[in-house]
Formats: sequence, C-alpha cells, structure tokens
Amino acid sequence: MLLTKKSEYALLSLVSIAQSDTPKNVDLLATELNISKSFLAKILQNLAKNNILNSYKGTNGGFTLKKPCEELTILEITTISEQKLPTVFECTTAETTCEGNKEGKCTIFPLLNNLQFKINDFLNQLTLKDIL
Repeated sequence: MLLTKKSEYALLSLVSIAQSDTPKNVDLLATELNISKSFLAKILQNLAKNNILNSYKGTNGGFTLKKPCEELTILEITTISEQKLPTVFECTTAETTCEGNKEGKCTIFPLLNNLQFKINDFLNQLTLKDIL
C-alpha cells in the first residue's frame, strides 16, 4: 500500500484550493473533482484538524490553505490523509515486526527498507507548490 484514494483526493483538493482566491466548499470541490461529497468532507475535515486547511462556516465558507504551498510537503499531506506513513510494503516499517523474517533471515528487508527511505525522502522534498 503506497497511496490510496484518500491521498489522491486530498492532493487534488489541495491543488484546487491553492489555485482559488476564495474559500472552496465541499459541494463545489466534489462537483469539480467528481468525488463523493461525504467521502471528500471527511478528508477535508481531517486536513483541517491536522493544520493543513482553515475551515470557514457560513454561506461564503469553505476551505483555504493554512500554510503556504511551499511549506506543505507531499509526505506530510499523504501521511495525514492515510493516517499513517505510506509504506511500500507493510514489513518495511521495522525488521523486527516483519512476519517473513523468521529467525532474522529476511533477505529482502534491506532492499525494501532502502526503497522506503528513498520514497520518504522524495515525498518529503516535493511540496504542494511543485505539483501546482
């Protein structure tokens, strides 16, 4: 599992919000992006709860970015969206918890761990501004 629809929709929404001069509400974003309103609302609420978005209520309400685009890394956005660090394989988080590592003989863990490190580094260097 690397990234799910949650991350995809979060990134698409953040791009749209970043390109707008006014707050964007869930109805408008859901229509614009052809995404389920209820699913998108949960994603945006999670982003607001985790200091990625400002949320405004009322007739002119909606969402705006809380930080500048260049300060929002793709790793931060996807980690918040997925509610955990996106991983290449579940066993890459720690060699000791890898089910296939019987008696410390997992020969692919170093490869997977190295791949995970490179992906994390890449996603941490890439910002929302880079994908606008």
